[in-house]
Amino acid sequence: MVGGVLAAALAGAVGCGGSYTEPDVVADTRPEIVQPHFLRIATFNVRRFFDTVCDSDACGPNDYEVALTQGEFEARANQLGSAILGLDADIVLLQEIETEGCLDALLLRVADRLPDGVFGETGWSASLDVAVLGPSPPTAVFRHATGPIGRVDGEDVFFAREFLEVRYDLAGQEVIVFVTHFKSKVGDEPERRLLEAQRAREIVLAVADERPDALIVLGGDFNDVPGSAPLEALEADGGLDRLDARASPNDAWTVTYQDQHIALDHLYLAPERDALYVDGTVGAVRGPFGGGYGGSDHAAMRAVFKLP
Repeated sequence: MVGGVLAAALAGAVGCGGSYTEPDVVADTRPEIVQPHFLRIATFNVRRFFDTVCDSDACGPNDYEVALTQGEFEARANQLGSAILGLDADIVLLQEIETEGCLDALLLRVADRLPDGVFGETGWSASLDVAVLGPSPPTAVFRHATGPIGRVDGEDVFFAREFLEVRYDLAGQEVIVFVTHFKSKVGDEPERRLLEAQRAREIVLAVADERPDALIVLGGDFNDVPGSAPLEALEADGGLDRLDARASPNDAWTVTYQDQHIALDHLYLAPERDALYVDGTVGAVRGPFGGGYGGSDHAAMRAVFKLP
């Protein structure tokens, strides 16, 4: 499932003219020229993929939760499955998936490309959660949203959703991805997003120090824009490398809000891994009309990396 091609060894010498004489050295001693594999990683906020059960007992037209009919659920799963396959990605970081059953419905539709899924449950009724789709079973999974990340106004603050870490062994390269979905701007709590960013940075950098040879990527919906305090906290002073900062503004925005294009979805690379990123590959993936993707109000974001 990992993209890329291995080049064959260079051809050996060919005799020409007259009768053929066996050479003294028959082995080709020139080094094998090998091209790297390529790994595509994408992040995609699918927008409110609920199931058919009303867990909150409030699923009316103006309520947060939506209880889909079975037909509506199947149609939405088909739409999202096609969109995920359309990303042509080997690992996809998802946000706003309600249940593991929703993830299973997607896996049925993308199994030829992305046969394995890991779900990050928040734990409250009708929560919209994160997940990772990958090309093979992970070697390890860690969940980091188990305890408080700081205090605001004397009260403990937690990650808004699971901060999920999934590790793979792909073509001999350890690949570690983190998926996040920071606190929404609805009922805004900027101090909470800042604490989320500070704690996310600590976790990712600690893993980067522990696993210096691993490709480490953090992605998701950060609900904040370049230059904001949370993103500055992630990036400043030898922090994480925001790959979409390398894209043009037209290729970096993911949401339209009040007729403005804004960038809320990002992909970050851990420090000292720049050689693993394929220059010029990061950018938003949008629908045919140039806005959201796959029925979502968010575009997806994708980048390509090198493997051995």
